[in-house]
Amino acid sequence: MPTSLPDLSVAELRIVKAVGDTGSVTAAAAALGYSQPAVSQQLRRLESRLGMAVVERVGRRMRLTEAGRILARHAASITTALGAVAGELADLSGGRTGTVRLVGFPSASPTVLPRLMRRLAETDPGVSLTYVEAEPPEAVAAVRADRADIALTFSHPGGGTDAHGDSIRGLDARRIGAEDLLLVLPEGHPRTTDDVVELEALAADDWIAGCPRCRSHLLDSCARSGFLPRIRFETDNVAAVEQLVAQQVGVATLPRLAVASFPLVAGVVTRPLASGDRRELHAVSARGAARVPAVATVLRHLESAVAEMTTAGSGAPGAK
Repeated sequence: MPTSLPDLSVAELRIVKAVGDTGSVTAAAAALGYSQPAVSQQLRRLESRLGMAVVERVGRRMRLTEAGRILARHAASITTALGAVAGELADLSGGRTGTVRLVGFPSASPTVLPRLMRRLAETDPGVSLTYVEAEPPEAVAAVRADRADIALTFSHPGGGTDAHGDSIRGLDARRIGAEDLLLVLPEGHPRTTDDVVELEALAADDWIAGCPRCRSHLLDSCARSGFLPRIRFETDNVAAVEQLVAQQVGVATLPRLAVASFPLVAGVVTRPLASGDRRELHAVSARGAARVPAVATVLRHLESAVAEMTTAGSGAPGAK
């Protein structure tokens, strides 16, 4: 048993945590972008310095020993703190640099992400960005597992199935904006001439619903308006929703970013809801991650990019 703590590297901590998360050295290597022999070699070196095993084989899987679980438990907070130190030193030397890992929901990819990357290129070229698409629960899980620095998520106020319940306990979550929910109608629908539409005016219509969180919010909104929507079709595909509406299969609601993510299909009209329903947008990060200068820079530009795409008064995309 060692009498003093040996040197630990960020790479080793991330490897131990990845093995614990995936149950496999091969899967951990793939998740981190390393070769399997390199991961195995680093684990052997770490165990040699510690004087104890950090992983053990159980059947076909690898699991962490008690020593490994201790290392994995502290990995995220240690790597975040070291990232803050490195970032502050980079600032001190005159250059803000670093790579920030962002995970965001699909409709943010063609709308918010390009504007975020433009802002970084114009004002902070030393900060680079990696990006992966994921729905809010998976995005939050990626931050918790230290596979991402920031998760761009959404939630419906008052909804019971959003991503911001117990899942963000111990993480930092900041509201960075909100986007309107727009009513999507087929051309020729009686409500297309209304400036704004009362939800109860659509009680007799068939509906197209989206993801489980969006469907839950639709059911709640319709219940508050005194009716249960007759849902004929469910899909997460925004293009499919619009095409179904265009073919008069039903009506739907879509967030502003989803409508703005590609040109509105022919035969579809959007209208604001009289209720002013919105979904809130959040940036979720590890506790203290905003102290890392590169992360703070991305958070600042992310909020501006969201505002650019969701500002009220920009008009309902595609409205006729």
